[in-house]
Amino acid sequence: MSYADDVFIKMCRDIIDNGTDTRGEKVRPHWEDGELAYTVKKFGVVNRYDLSKEFPAQTIRRTPIKSATEELLWIWQKKSNNINDFGQHIWDSWADENGSIGKAYGYQMSVKHQYKEGMFDQVDRVIYDLKNTPFSRRILTNIYVHQDLHEMNLYPCAYSMTFNVTMPRDGGKLVLNTILNQRSNDVLAANEWNVCQYAVLTHMIAQVCDMQVGEFVHVIADAHIYDRHIELVEDLIKQPTHPAPKFWLNPEIKDFYAFTKDDVQLLDYEYNDWKAKIPVAI
Repeated sequence: MSYADDVFIKMCRDIIDNGTDTRGEKVRPHWEDGELAYTVKKFGVVNRYDLSKEFPAQTIRRTPIKSATEELLWIWQKKSNNINDFGQHIWDSWADENGSIGKAYGYQMSVKHQYKEGMFDQVDRVIYDLKNTPFSRRILTNIYVHQDLHEMNLYPCAYSMTFNVTMPRDGGKLVLNTILNQRSNDVLAANEWNVCQYAVLTHMIAQVCDMQVGEFVHVIADAHIYDRHIELVEDLIKQPTHPAPKFWLNPEIKDFYAFTKDDVQLLDYEYNDWKAKIPVAI
C-alpha cells in the first residue's frame, strides 16, 4: 500500500462515518440537473507527506500525473486565466465566451508587486527568496485577493502555498518543505489531483533552488464528499492497494520556466484500472 492510499482511505472513512451532513443547509453548489449538491464534510483536515521517502500517488486508481502537472504549470508557469492556454476542459464551466475565468488563479500569479528588492510577481518572489534568503519565514503565495473576488468566476480553492527551509541532519542540501492551504476540497474529484500537483511543484522549486524535498503538508478547511459521490468513494476505497511508484523529474532542468509536463514521470507505477463517471458540482 502506498502511503497516499493509506491517508486517503482513512480520510474518506472518517468523513463518511464521522462527518457533518449539510442537507438542510442553504448551499451554493448544484448539479447539472439543477438539484442542490449536499456533502458530508470534516473541518480542518491536515495530511502530511514526506516527499523524501515517497511520492504521494494513489494506487487504488491511476493518477494522471502529466495532466495534473499541465494544470499546475498553466497557473504557476504560464500564469494564465484563460482556458485557451490550457489543453484540458476542467475549467470550461467557469470560463466566459472568451475563455477567461476572471481575475482568478493564474491571473493573480501574474500580478507584479513592489518590494524593496524590486518588482516581482508571486512565483518569481518565491524563487528569489529561496535562493537569497532561504531561512526567511515570509516565503509564501496568496491568490485569495478580496478586492478581486467579484471579478473571479470561481473563488480559489487552493489559495496559498508556504515555503519553509530547514537544515538537513546529514549536512547535505537544504530541505524545502511546503504547506498547501485549501478552503475547500472535493475529496473524490480533486484531492489526489491537488496533492500530486503541489508535490510536483515542491520537487520543481527544490530542484531549481538546488535543494532537496522534505515534507508537504496539505491543510483543508472543508474536506467534503458530495452526496452523489459517496457510493463511488465506498467502492474506490475497497480497491486493492500497491506499492508507491517512483517519481522522476528531469534533472537537466534548472529554470522553473523550462519545465513541461513531459519532464515528470511516475516509474514502476502499479495501479487499479478503476474508472467511474464522476459528476462535478458547480
